[in-house]
Parts: sequence; C-alpha cells; structure tokens
Amino acid sequence: MGCCSVKVAKYEEPTGLNKSNFRFDYPIGKGGFGRVWKVKSFITKEELAMKVMLKSRVIQRKSVSSVVNEYKILSRVSHPFIVNMHYAFQDRERLYLAMDLLTGGDLRYYLTKKFRFNEQQSKFIIACILTALEYLHENRIMHRDIKPENLVFDRQGYLCLTDFGVARYCTEENSKETSGTPGYMAPEVLCKQNHSTEADYFAVGVIGYELMMHKRPYRGQNRKEIRDFILSKQVQISQSEVPSDWSFEAAELFNSLLQRRPQNRLGYNGTWEVMNHPWFKNLSWEKLVNRSLSPPFVPPDSENFNEKYTVSSWKDNTRLKLEQFQHLFKGYYYDKRTPGISLPTKVSSY
Repeated sequence: MGCCSVKVAKYEEPTGLNKSNFRFDYPIGKGGFGRVWKVKSFITKEELAMKVMLKSRVIQRKSVSSVVNEYKILSRVSHPFIVNMHYAFQDRERLYLAMDLLTGGDLRYYLTKKFRFNEQQSKFIIACILTALEYLHENRIMHRDIKPENLVFDRQGYLCLTDFGVARYCTEENSKETSGTPGYMAPEVLCKQNHSTEADYFAVGVIGYELMMHKRPYRGQNRKEIRDFILSKQVQISQSEVPSDWSFEAAELFNSLLQRRPQNRLGYNGTWEVMNHPWFKNLSWEKLVNRSLSPPFVPPDSENFNEKYTVSSWKDNTRLKLEQFQHLFKGYYYDKRTPGISLPTKVSSY
C-alpha cells in the first residue's frame, strides 16, 4: 500500500520591495545567519544597512521565532537612540532587513583596538544607552542583549542600540527565555529565573565597569563558569580601585547596577532611578534626547568596520528543501512609507 505524499504549495515571489530596489555596495558586518551590507535605495536614494539572512540557517538553528520576533518589535518602535528599521522583505532563500546606517563603528570595535574612553566620554555612552532603554522599558520591552557589539556610534558620536534578536515584551513567566551573552547577562537570567527590565541595567553596569576597569567584572570560559563566579562573589569597585582620572561617583553607580539581586539593583523601579544618580547631575537629559549636545567622542572620519567583513559570498551550500518551510515567514514585510502592516498574532516557535 503506497504512502500518501504531502503536497507543498509552490513558492510565489512576494510583490512589493525586493533586492533589485537596492544597490549592494559591500559587507560591513556579520551575523549568525548571514551578512550586513551597506546599500543604497534606488527609490529614496538613502544609504542603509541591510541585514541579509539565509532562511536555511535560520531554520536549521531553530531561530524562526527569534528572527520574526525581532522584525515584529522593530516594526512597532522608533527612537533616535535605536537603529530603526526602514524595510523588511524576503525572497525564496533570504530575509532582508534594512536599517539605519551608522558608520561610526560599534563600541566593541574601539575596545578591541585598546581605545580607552575617559570618564566624560563614558558618561555620554552610558547616558545614550539609558535613553534608549527608557523608551523601550516604557513600552514594556526588554532588550536582553546589551553589549558593546550592539552599541553603534553614528557619525556625530551619538550611540544607538541595535540587534533585537532576543528582545521580548515583559511577561510574568519567562524563566525559559534565557538567551543573551553570558558575560553581560543578569544573574536571574543566567539562573533561569523570571526576569524583567532590570536585567538590562545589570548589563549597563557591566559595560560601565568595563569602560572604567578595562575588563569585565565576571569572566569565564563558558556560561556555567560565569554563573558560578557571579554566585560566589558580589563584585564591587572599592575606592582604592578607582582609576585616578575617574570619580568614585561613577564607581558607586556601577556598583549599584551590578547588584546580583534584582530588587537591590538601581533601576528596579524604573530608568529614572539611574538617570537621577549624582554621576549625571551636570547632564541635560532633554538636550541629549534632542541631540543638541556635543558628544565628547567623535568617531574618525572613515567607515569604522572590521576589514574581515568586506569579502563575502551569497552562496547557500545547504540542501534544505525550503518550499515546506516558507509558511514560517509569512507576513515578513515592512515598508516605512506604508505603516500599519503587522504580523499574524501567532508565530511558529520552530
């Protein structure tokens, strides 16, 4: 007796935006599913950063829900301290996500080059992060992956937050949502406990500590080692450890953000707790939001991207039959010129 075969609908190319609407110049970044390209829109003449993701890699790594979730959140947010989405579309093999193009380089780029930010520059960096988080947290969104690689300078020296792959809306039960980067993850996330927006402030504390001390407070070869280190010791910067060109007020802030217990962490009651810290007493938050301040660090007048990303291949060597998975990406389309398009309410967790 023969086995019935399942008929798969033939893939139909979506109408609307497609890659022919853009000039692809060269790669400027690398992600888990593909590359990020510098592109120019033939329609609007604007230069953008285009994240190109291979569907086969997304499917094989069981990351459909994360990729679609990023698109879903970005389609609903817009802020001057966030790398905003302009367009999203797809073809048979790839997903395309067009974002603001920021050519100042990410924070990790400079830390890797042993560039040392002074206290004034570091204060501006932390303030930019907090401004983005204030907006996200007011909308009940946790970023959950605050780290130097996800903080990008624009040409003027303002810092913007990017990569919403593991961002989530706040829910009462999320103990199984433990994605992130171990060196910057809050203890409650590492220990698979329910968590909320205060987890982002722990990461801000790690970055502040890193800017001041030139190392992370908790290190290890893997997630377990970092978790054990955090559970064994509450790292704090003592007055004797503060560098001569830094103030103890900065150390006091970072110590408050690095508290292991969420309820003891500065920011537990809201971003205003952090913004009102004495370290920021001479900072005008209103001028910062309006971008009327002169940033104390201005990136070099060049495109500050890692040279290893300038050579890339579009070839997909996988043998995955994509036809049977195309429904997972249904609705993946966004055009900022025609707002109001949203995803179906249910998203596959494949």
